[in-house]
Amino acid sequence: MNGQYVQIDVTNLKAFNDKLRKAAAGDLKKEFALFLDGIGFEMLRVIEDEIIRLKAVDTRLLLNSFHKGGANNVYELKEADLTLEIGTNVEYAQWVNDGHKQTPGRFIPGEWNGDGKFRYMPGAKTGMVLKASWVDGKHYMEHSVAIMEKMFPKLIEAKLAQWFNEYFS
Repeated sequence: MNGQYVQIDVTNLKAFNDKLRKAAAGDLKKEFALFLDGIGFEMLRVIEDEIIRLKAVDTRLLLNSFHKGGANNVYELKEADLTLEIGTNVEYAQWVNDGHKQTPGRFIPGEWNGDGKFRYMPGAKTGMVLKASWVDGKHYMEHSVAIMEKMFPKLIEAKLAQWFNEYFS
């Protein structure tokens, strides 16, 4: 360059690099795991809201299985690879979500409540005989995922802005 040179001041870049190293040293990953846990709680809330909105349950077994730490709940946060698994071990949950085939003529023990809803009661002498061969699914999981997919960009944007201000301002 014919004896010409350019001097670049990298003082700010060094400070930024130091902050980036601090964030990468674990602080940011721990905070992201906490954020992911919060997203999990929000997802559980959305699933519960959809089960109620779609009138997918008469008993509270399915609904209560979407509480962290509840019976039949699946809620596993793996911080090492930042994976969150949410679900239920309630046997009939998939049938309620996806729909299911019935055997017409099958007797189901239980009783009808005054509000026109049937309550299953194993061993009861009263009950109902199935007529329909298919029960449509409520698709509460698909609805919940769609809601979270709409919410997630704003949630992550707000969190990233908060982290950026905290670590790099």
